[in-house]
Amino acid sequence: MAMTGCPTTGSQTLGSRVRQASSPLLTAVALVSTLFVSAQSIAQVPATEAIIPRPPQIAASSYILLDAVTGKVIVEENSDVQLPPASLTKIMTAYIAEVEIDNGNMSLDDEVHISEKAWRTQGSKMFVDVNSNVRVEDLLRGIIIQSGNDASVAMAEHIAGSEDAFADMMNQHAQRLGMSNTFFMNSSGLDTEDRYNIMSARDLSTLARATILEHPAHYSIYAEREFTYNGIRQPNRNTLLFRDRNIDGMKTGWTTAAGYCLVASGERDGMRLISVVMGTASEDARATESQKLMTYGFRYFETSKLYDAGDLLSSSKVWSGKENSVELGMTEEVVATIPRGQSGSLQATLNIDETITAPIELGQVLGTVQISFGDEIIYEGNVAALQAVERAGFLKRFIDFLTMFFTNLFS
Repeated sequence: MAMTGCPTTGSQTLGSRVRQASSPLLTAVALVSTLFVSAQSIAQVPATEAIIPRPPQIAASSYILLDAVTGKVIVEENSDVQLPPASLTKIMTAYIAEVEIDNGNMSLDDEVHISEKAWRTQGSKMFVDVNSNVRVEDLLRGIIIQSGNDASVAMAEHIAGSEDAFADMMNQHAQRLGMSNTFFMNSSGLDTEDRYNIMSARDLSTLARATILEHPAHYSIYAEREFTYNGIRQPNRNTLLFRDRNIDGMKTGWTTAAGYCLVASGERDGMRLISVVMGTASEDARATESQKLMTYGFRYFETSKLYDAGDLLSSSKVWSGKENSVELGMTEEVVATIPRGQSGSLQATLNIDETITAPIELGQVLGTVQISFGDEIIYEGNVAALQAVERAGFLKRFIDFLTMFFTNLFS
């Protein structure tokens, strides 16, 4: 960043500087007293290398595992291949309903009229009655827990007027979320000879992440193990809910073309993971392969909070200011996915100009920080002034000018 005077880029390795997300206070590392802006990097003692086994073999056409908070992909295979998603489609149907509810366009208590088209839809059903009225909240459970095709069509017609119009909404939301390998033809995922949806495992993980992070008030429905409507009790088809206490969502799917599919999510030790498997051989296989991914992710990785916004990194000399130095800190919270137990191996390198001249405003960007793990850069962002520094009087400005002049002349 160009500054007044003769700037010299300063690169400074801050060294290991992380904490767990649950830590209430910063570790007592005296960064300011031990670090200064210079063109040299401070040598670091290498930490013990993380030993992580290769990912498990997954018997699926396509799969992905990622950290829901950071978006970091831990494992993937064929994750951008377009495949029929079957009832995983309903995650988008439910997502749009949640968007409409949270935006105030629809209420959980609204009554939805059940058309003959919705009632006649084949495949898995919520068993709504034709020409009846069903609450939005019940339909949402029918979509998520019972995987009701009839409920999906009814919701689509209620929101958009027709299922075709709703499919257009689905595609617009997919485009907004960056789901580039997705195209919807219907709200249920039911395949016919000439009408079928396509999605990739990566796009499904993107949609699942948006559901969890953007509409958390509705996510608990995905963990419910059963739902009874019209006197008919149906269990949640996500069998991982019954065999793994860390799993609290999300949705299953099956058609002949799609095979057995599952989007799963769970949380352990402050880390939330999302897995997607598509095209497995059986109902048991989709749960088993998903659990392999989840177990691998939870065992060998962690979500670590590195900095809070406003955390102090270092201080730097200020020329022509009433204060002789300015404190530099983070402009945002930084959370990263790293191998478990390896937070001490992270390196934070501060890059700023050695010549910083007052006046300086609070929050003014004065450089960048780069955080790396080995050869991988896991974060790059700005550092800013944590305090304002006013311009000094004429005499001090003149003295600083002469000091800078002779310093740069002989350096």
